[in-house]
This record gives sequence, structure tokens and C-alpha cells, in this order.
Amino acid sequence: MNFLKRIFFLGTAMALSLSSVQADHHLSVHYKGKAGPGKGKHVVLVSGDEEYRSEECLPMLGRILADRHGFDCTVLFSVNDKGEIDPNNQKSVTNSKAMASADLIIIALRFRNWPDEDMKHFADAYHRGVPVIGLRTSTHAFQLRQGSYRDFNSFGKKVLGEGWVSHWGGHKREGCRGVVEESNKNHPILMGATDVFADSDTYEAAPPADATILMRGLVTDSLKPDSKPVTGKQKKNRATGKVQDVNEPAMPVAWTRELKNPKGKTNRLFCTTMGAATDFKSEGLRRMVINGVFWGLGMEDKIDGKADVTPVGDYNPTFYSFNGFKKGVKPGDHK
Repeated sequence: MNFLKRIFFLGTAMALSLSSVQADHHLSVHYKGKAGPGKGKHVVLVSGDEEYRSEECLPMLGRILADRHGFDCTVLFSVNDKGEIDPNNQKSVTNSKAMASADLIIIALRFRNWPDEDMKHFADAYHRGVPVIGLRTSTHAFQLRQGSYRDFNSFGKKVLGEGWVSHWGGHKREGCRGVVEESNKNHPILMGATDVFADSDTYEAAPPADATILMRGLVTDSLKPDSKPVTGKQKKNRATGKVQDVNEPAMPVAWTRELKNPKGKTNRLFCTTMGAATDFKSEGLRRMVINGVFWGLGMEDKIDGKADVTPVGDYNPTFYSFNGFKKGVKPGDHK
């Protein structure tokens, strides 16, 4: 009888464990790649920021990559105990084990405080040399308060190339006009990305000397795409300690690095401080990120600057704000 009870309880525990895994799996969204050069490659897109609506733009990018370029894409979310998307839950990331099979990871994170079991999947992917694309607040992706991975609190600064510094432009008042860095105008990521505008403001940033700056961001006088660069506005640059005109020189807003990690593998890294969901109304920004995926995977020969980066279906992003996320939405609603 005791033996039978043990078998019963063991079977129940296994069923509950399997149920938990399946439930977690269903809290992410998978887009199966169609025909295209990305066939056989797995891109994992990880959303989790409270303000800039990464839970809206990453499914859009995942569908472009899958439907138009052939990549298998998995989008992960922060959720509440009802399984609804809740970017304010800094401890949540769904189906983190998907990162174990990632060929490239796109993160749009802010001050995440993941448990060790979730951080392990990200750390392992990074340490095996998986390319990483960091969007907007990913310069300050983690704020781990416990556990074994607190060194990742400096992932933005030490790996991507910058941490949180300041809003260089007026937040929600001034936009960002992308200007290609002349010395690197032939970089593959920039192919076809000739017109880039973000209605999120320019961040202050000073990437390290080993970074390749691709684009700078002119501070503009409004959030409209046709807004003009501001003139006569000065601020103190924290990196140089000097007061300067905000657009002379303009802040870097997109750059790459190729950096050896502590395990001896080299990661290709692409970071842009643009990346609010509304920023991705800009075809040029969408193209840069799609190009960045190909570059990160060493597939530069597939970039021609003419690939289709049109969203699949309607894309009507929510303007950024804290607590401005759509309530009651579940990951499956993005399928």
C-alpha cells in the first residue's frame, strides 16, 4: 500500500511539474518561420520594461522575422499571477528555458529582478557566445537584489556599452532624429536605414572606444517626425564634464561591439537607445533591427537594404508611459 501511495504521489508530482512547464510555455508566443534566409535559426525576444511597451513591439518584430525572413521566433513576457502581461512584475519572465536554444536574443528590459533559475538561461546563452541586441532601457536591463547573478546588474555598461545616464532630450517633449555616422556609413546594419525617427527622447550615452558608432541622435523640437533639431540648448556632458550644445556633437544612439565574454566566447552586440513601441513606426528603425539580426548571426551577405520590414497585420502601438500597458492582455493574444 505504501509503495502504491508513493507511485501515486510521484505520478501526481510529475504531472504537476509537466503542467507547470506547459503552462509556462503557453505564456510565451512562438512564431514558426516561413520561407526565408533565417530558416533553421531561433531568435528569442525578451520583453520586460515598465514604460516603453516592449510587450507590443517585440511580437511585431518577431512576426516580421518569422513571416518575412524565415526565423523561428519566441517572444517572452512578464506576467502576473493570472497569466496576464504585466511589465511591472520585475521578477517575471515566461518560458526562460527558450533561451537555451536561442541563436540570437533581443532584449527590451528595464531593471529586471529575475530568480536565479531564469537568469541562468540568459547567462548561459551569453556565455556560449549568443549575439545580443539591446533596445532602449536594456542599457539598465537588470537590478538583481539577490542570487548568484548580480554581476549582470552591470550588463548594460560592461557588455552592451552603456548604462543608464540621463534623458539628454526633453522626455515626452523632444524627439530623436537619427543621423548616420559618416565614418561607418557602409556598415551592414545601416543598409537601407536612411530615415530614422524616434518619438522617445535621446538618451545620454558614451559607448567605449571599442564600440563602432553607427548613428547619432539629434534632439528635435517636438515628437513629430518632421520636427527640426533644437538649437542653442546646452547641457553638461557627464562623460566629458563639459557643457555643450546638445547636438554638437549629437549623442550616439546606435552602436555595435564584438566582445569576448568571461567564458572566452565572443558575442556580437548591437545596442540602440531608441526602441519605444512608437519608435518602431519608423521603417528605418525596424530595418536597422532586422539588419542587426542578420549581422549578429554573421549573415551580412543576406542584407541588401531592400528586405520587407513591413509589420504583419495592423501595428498601432501605445504611447509610452508608466502603468500605460493594456490590462488583461495575455501572451496568446499576440498569436
